[in-house]
Amino acid sequence: MFAYLRRHFDLQVGISSLLLAAGGAISIYSATFDAHALGIFNRQLLWIAGGTVIMVIIGFLPFRLLQSMSYAAYFFSLFLLVSVLLLGRTVSGSTSWFNLGAFRIQPSEFAKIATVLALASYLSRSDVSLQTPRNLLAAVGIAAAPVVLILLQPDFGTTVIYGGMFFAILFWGGASPFTLLAIVAPIVCAIAALFGTTPFLVVVALFGVLIYVTMEHRLVAAVVFSLMVLFGISVQVIYDGLKPYQQKRIDTFLNPNADPLGAGYNSLQSKVAIGSGGFLGKGYLKGSQTQLNFIPEQWTDFIFCVPGEEFGFVGAATVLVLFAALLVRGVTLASIVKSRYASFVAIGLTAIFATHVCMNIGMALGLLPVVGVPLPFLSYGGSSLISGMIMIGILMNLYTNRKEY
Repeated sequence: MFAYLRRHFDLQVGISSLLLAAGGAISIYSATFDAHALGIFNRQLLWIAGGTVIMVIIGFLPFRLLQSMSYAAYFFSLFLLVSVLLLGRTVSGSTSWFNLGAFRIQPSEFAKIATVLALASYLSRSDVSLQTPRNLLAAVGIAAAPVVLILLQPDFGTTVIYGGMFFAILFWGGASPFTLLAIVAPIVCAIAALFGTTPFLVVVALFGVLIYVTMEHRLVAAVVFSLMVLFGISVQVIYDGLKPYQQKRIDTFLNPNADPLGAGYNSLQSKVAIGSGGFLGKGYLKGSQTQLNFIPEQWTDFIFCVPGEEFGFVGAATVLVLFAALLVRGVTLASIVKSRYASFVAIGLTAIFATHVCMNIGMALGLLPVVGVPLPFLSYGGSSLISGMIMIGILMNLYTNRKEY
């Protein structure tokens, strides 16, 4: 029986995700235990049960059916992203949600999956190569359409996830080093500019050398370098155009102690919670930061604080090991499947998980700005959990059909 399961089901992916979901439920119960919000825990259990059923169903769908639905799913996701801008509910300054009775649905969570499927379907065509400018621009267009709609909400955190996913797919698809630099350099320069003139000039000089070494055409290299500098110089203009709460998030990231009781409060309390856990933690339901609710609604973006405080280094490391097992298996799966389409899908979905984990835990540790990115399977939220289970179901489907071309 076990041998049959190993042949037909990717146990590492399935078990890792279910253990993470179970850990999330335990953490959410603790976070809501003294916050008079146990209804949140009960709803999360419903999402886990429903998500598990969906995961199993997708795992058994015909592989060709998934592939044939790629473009339809993508255009439907764009329709939902347009609809939410017109009809959606605004939460924390972002119009990203549909209200469905007692539940809320965030279309951008599912649009990520549809975008991966569409990119995989396009890039797996025999007549498409990322070395061809026209094909590269078409791929950029597929990824950019949902990003533009999500920026209009606005939801910067989700767009970062798209960026990580798209970069991974380009790398996996054989894009040239210059192409990858052309995408990364302007973004890194813009971030460096936030820290001051000296960091900006150092980064410009470094990328200038790399662009010169890898350039394929002098004119294109000059354009990329100009855009890189322009992005950095434009940072202040862009910053002035942000909403006040978005400016505070950036200021807090650069200096959390500047407003310890306001914008920097969550970041500082999160670091205190994780740091105070020590090696073994304070014990389940005994975390002072958790039980005294020092971090508002920590069952969402700051859920990593709960295992970090109550189970210490051991708890935090266990979460990271489970994510590492999932990510390593995702990359391995992308390497062993016979279908080029399946390989792109596997690497794209794995990149989504990886970017989520890096962003969320970076936020919790104060290493990255707070941009509202949930931790897969652990953070409270139906859209995040269901989309995560859908991705796991697709990965398991790819494993089952790994020998198909």
